[in-house]
Amino acid sequence: MRVSTNQFFARSTLQMAQLSGSADTLQTQIATGKRIERPSDDAGAHQRLATLARGTADDAAAKTNITLAQGILGQTDTTLAAIEQHLQRASELAIQAGSDTLNDGDRAGIAGAIDGMLADLMALANTRDLRGQPIFGGGADAAFARGADGAIAYVGGAAGATIPIGDGTAMQVSEAGDATLGAMFSTLQAMAAALHEGGNVKDAMADAIGGIDAALDQVSTTRSSVGARAFRLDMEMERLGDVGLAREEARSSLEDVDISAAITELQKTLTILQATQSTFTRLSSLSLFDQLR
Repeated sequence: MRVSTNQFFARSTLQMAQLSGSADTLQTQIATGKRIERPSDDAGAHQRLATLARGTADDAAAKTNITLAQGILGQTDTTLAAIEQHLQRASELAIQAGSDTLNDGDRAGIAGAIDGMLADLMALANTRDLRGQPIFGGGADAAFARGADGAIAYVGGAAGATIPIGDGTAMQVSEAGDATLGAMFSTLQAMAAALHEGGNVKDAMADAIGGIDAALDQVSTTRSSVGARAFRLDMEMERLGDVGLAREEARSSLEDVDISAAITELQKTLTILQATQSTFTRLSSLSLFDQLR
């Protein structure tokens, strides 16, 4: 009888402890909304969740860099559009200056307009991006500068700077201004010099028009390249969004708790626990009474 009673107490105590532990776990899950709190809850799922979390963190960093790159490329396109407008105006002035109806005084006025335009274009060519770096500096700290003789020259690097956008991929976000804008300055400075000198400027204006057209072509080509890179960034951002949704679904299936089901299970567990405790208390009293008889 004593062995049977001991077995009863041990078995009942173990069962109540297990039920109490299950109830505690369910209450924690309902409170946190999470099924897994520690590796011991589900080692495989916990490892998978850690992998998903790293992927989410990596993608968050990539999205931040993509947003930065998009901003820089947008700024570059806006700046190139402004440069394009100046060049179109310069072409109009070159055609006007080549007219036989103008005198040297008129051409001097146009030369002054070109001088002012050069100052504006130099400011645009030295525009700095969101990070404070020149967008036409080719990765260097400066893009264009005036020499002692007044000539505007490129002082930047040979290749555009890049920004990493994930998976070992980097996107070029700045331009080497010598290829894009270098000829523009030499053409406009030569045009202004010819107009200041006066006399027959037909050949000089014809050269200027040709040089400006070539500069416009180069600016247009660069804008197309910038637009293509911006489109690629948009596609990559969309891809990361899709990957993020799929990853969140995977995380939710592993970690999130079905609250309604958990509440139902908790109620069931508490009911069984209460019944077990009641039975244990009643039988314990009977056993004690038998021993006292």
